Amino acid sequence: MEDRQLEQIEGTIEDIIFENSDSGYVVFELSGEGRLTVVCGTLGELHVGQSVICRGRYENHATYGRQFHAAECLTDMPKDIDAVYAFLASRSLPYVGPATARKIIETFGASALDVIANDPARLTQIKGISADKADRIQQEFKRMFGMRELIAYLAQFEIGPRRAMEVFRAFGPGAVQAVASNPYLLCGEPLQLDFRHADSIAAYYQMEGDSPQRLEAALLRTLRHNAGNGHTCLPRERLVATASAFIHQPPEKLTAALEHCLETGQLETRTLNGGEYIYLPDLLAAEEAIAARLAALARRDKQTARHLDQDIQVLEAAQGFAYAPEQREAIRQAVTENCLVLTGGPGTGKTTTVKAVLNVLESQAERVALCAPTGRAAKRLSELTGRKASTIHRLLEVDYTGGRVSFIHNERNLLKCDVVILDEMSMVDVQLFQSLLAALRPNCRVMMVGDADQLPSVGPGNILGEVIRSGAVPTVCLKHIFRQAKRSLIVENAHNIVSGRPLQKGGREDDFFFLEADGEACQKLVCDLVTTRLPRSYGFDPIRDIQVLCPTKMGPCGTQALNTLLQDLLNPPAKGKPQLQSASRVFRTGDKVMQVKNNYEIVWKRDGGEQGVGAYNGDIGIVESIDPRSRSMTVRMDDRVLVYPAENLGELEPAYAITVHKSQGSEFAAVVLPAAAVPPRLCYRNLFYTGVTRARRLCVVAGRRDTVAAMMANVRQNLRYSGLAELLKNCARPPEPDGRLCAEMGPT
Repeated sequence: MEDRQLEQIEGTIEDIIFENSDSGYVVFELSGEGRLTVVCGTLGELHVGQSVICRGRYENHATYGRQFHAAECLTDMPKDIDAVYAFLASRSLPYVGPATARKIIETFGASALDVIANDPARLTQIKGISADKADRIQQEFKRMFGMRELIAYLAQFEIGPRRAMEVFRAFGPGAVQAVASNPYLLCGEPLQLDFRHADSIAAYYQMEGDSPQRLEAALLRTLRHNAGNGHTCLPRERLVATASAFIHQPPEKLTAALEHCLETGQLETRTLNGGEYIYLPDLLAAEEAIAARLAALARRDKQTARHLDQDIQVLEAAQGFAYAPEQREAIRQAVTENCLVLTGGPGTGKTTTVKAVLNVLESQAERVALCAPTGRAAKRLSELTGRKASTIHRLLEVDYTGGRVSFIHNERNLLKCDVVILDEMSMVDVQLFQSLLAALRPNCRVMMVGDADQLPSVGPGNILGEVIRSGAVPTVCLKHIFRQAKRSLIVENAHNIVSGRPLQKGGREDDFFFLEADGEACQKLVCDLVTTRLPRSYGFDPIRDIQVLCPTKMGPCGTQALNTLLQDLLNPPAKGKPQLQSASRVFRTGDKVMQVKNNYEIVWKRDGGEQGVGAYNGDIGIVESIDPRSRSMTVRMDDRVLVYPAENLGELEPAYAITVHKSQGSEFAAVVLPAAAVPPRLCYRNLFYTGVTRARRLCVVAGRRDTVAAMMANVRQNLRYSGLAELLKNCARPPEPDGRLCAEMGPT
């Protein structure tokens, strides 16, 4: 809200109509100037009887009438004796209801709140209040008004109530003091607020730009930021240079701060390929644990496979075709090796091979767990194999108690399976894979399946590529394209992309074609393809069947612009159609949306009554209904229905157009891929390859020929900083004379 638009109202809170303690969103009745006003907004925790000053503007809601939407709310202690009684009688404090509130007022009058805050022992004068209860009442009172104090304090630095509540949960009643002593705590775990907020607080207290807290926070932030870009570590020189440029401080000062971080254990260092690499401790622990476990599996004695050739012949006879030699080899190794990578591009028979492996293992009474990183990938794996497949999260069973994500199945509660087959391995990040390996029995075998030419995981690491590069784990690469796949230009062009050969442009009768356009003309073409041409020519549903995959978020052919246009074309506003605004986004009933971060707590239900929790980054669904009063939405994601309360709406984005990165592990009937105005940093081969291979029946590339050529030519952007290959090589070396299986790589 712009300042000139804001109005101000003040009064006493008469009733709390609705509140969400997690998001801070609240609806209440305000008594002032002889009338009641309904006020709503993300304002933090409020209580009956409080005196408030709200700034915002009036709006007319179609269902609920005239409301005051508050952008900010200043609060004070209840002032008059009636307000004090209303507050105490509202049951906001433990052990205090209307009857006890009346006794407190009769005993202490208008000074009742001062007694609670500063001299709780006097409350024991009230029958039924023990010394312990008096202390509990004071603690809750201080928590309430400490939170309000923090909200007001952080508002000075443009930190809203929702984030302020997160700060309060992290630091408790002493949050103001903690932040004032070191503002850069806000940038660390678990909060990760924007660095500029910490800088503004530091400036308020006249902290120097080269303070140790700021220097160390810049190093940690740089590593966390790069972890978000997929790197598990950074070379020492790059880390120092990047952090130096970020906070405009000399490299030598960052070097000194880095040494202190290493001494205190905030960061870790390893020598890899003759260079020094700096890690966040949790990412180093993940890579070292993965390396140790995979190396141990690779060293173990092979399994004995009786009658394997005969089993394969039986399968071939039942299916009416013979496996290719490389498929036979993959089946043989999957049954005999304790650890195996199976890789190959589209049309090379990975799924056929996995099905054969499953048949052989099941015939030998092996217990097999089949899983994939995302719900869509797991569903597709289940459909292709005819076996139950689950997400890794569901296999491990998420536990979110205590506000931290963990898994019920872990090193103390192992999974009861003999073999784990993990599909779409390129999408798995190091921390999730570490959690899976930790939950496996020592003799459990692991088969990793994926396409090494696809984009690596959204999270940190490049496990599939690093494991293959290490040479320490048996690997079978399927290269032969089968005849049925050769008829597909999608498949043929996927292999052309990998090998750097020119694309076959295709035509109307093919499943792949290229249309040349640029800038706004390309934007218009994409919209026309989605809304009119492809539905008319092929019968595709424009929302459910067609997916626009963009290399970038920005520009005329980025997700932001295309989502706005496609939403208005495919699902325009209409009388009687509910809609809801969250930040800069507008959601309507019927919208296509995507979950953009993992949520391990949100509840879902299936049509048959089954219930569970969890929505994960990349899940796509349709908005079924909207409740404007509670600011909640119901979203259907395949066969699951989820209710998104107000505090979770920021986890959803329109999904008419999504980035190629977000499409990993999914397949769509038709893909439209705009390749125009792509920033040079996103012009690389495996991004283009991943986009094309998401198409099941049709792929249309719209854009510039030179942009496509530049993307196909650039293979350097595939690289990520990761130490896994070197760590795995190190663990795979013969045991040291002292019996160590994995030689340690100590700090430099």
